[in-house]
Amino acid sequence: MYKIMLDAELSKAFDVWSSYLNARTGEDARARSQLSSTLQSAREAAAEEDLVSARNLVAKMYHDAGEADLDWAPVQPGPCTADGQARDYAKDELRQVLPVQLREDLDGIALFLRVTSRRIQSAPGLDAATRQDILYISARAGMALDLAHPVAARRELERLKEIARRCNVAP
Repeated sequence: MYKIMLDAELSKAFDVWSSYLNARTGEDARARSQLSSTLQSAREAAAEEDLVSARNLVAKMYHDAGEADLDWAPVQPGPCTADGQARDYAKDELRQVLPVQLREDLDGIALFLRVTSRRIQSAPGLDAATRQDILYISARAGMALDLAHPVAARRELERLKEIARRCNVAP
């Protein structure tokens, strides 16, 4: 599952850069040509399973675009945004490799997680520490779901239900 997430990061970056380079922005043609060449090298490295080189080349593209002061070039997303985008890409891949029963189990856990989290967060008088715990536990459960690990996701859901009981909220 982790490999799928890593592949999704590269796929997303390749799509973003391809879209930018295919657009007619009127920016420095030489810099864009160099970026195009770097993107091709990154794709070749990924095809050869040299993912470290591919990631380094993608990082170089962000750096080079910044150095060339290309106004319309993609900017490197922050960690939270990058993770969210990679998850979106990975979901399609996971759907193809996971057994139907496991997908349904994970979807059910995800639904209970969202509902329980929203119910607790809407409870009146919730203190900041409890809100932080809810976010933390929800994130851990989300990671377990991303990695197709229902046992860990259920464990985090149970922790969330315990918070709901303490806050007198029906889970």
